[in-house]
Amino acid sequence: MTLELGESTVIMMLTAILPIFIAAYILYLVRAVKGPTIADTVLAIDAFFFDVTVFVAILGLIFKQPIMMVVAILFALWAYALDVYVAKYLERGEMGD
Repeated sequence: MTLELGESTVIMMLTAILPIFIAAYILYLVRAVKGPTIADTVLAIDAFFFDVTVFVAILGLIFKQPIMMVVAILFALWAYALDVYVAKYLERGEMGD
């Protein structure tokens, strides 16, 4: 059983989803800039990247573009690498190896 989405359905879905994502992105960026601690900043950037990942994955499903799934996976891995890097910095107090 396949689900066929018409162009009007896709536009309606994007119209409903886009304002929610934009509001979330603005809140994440405010927290990342204004965050009193580095943990707040990292958490806001993580949430931002993972929301971008979900949005790109949704677009990939809607437009049936497999390359967008690869991009979504790369965004998620990039956010994870940032977490590991910041955790290492907070643990040892040094950047690099």
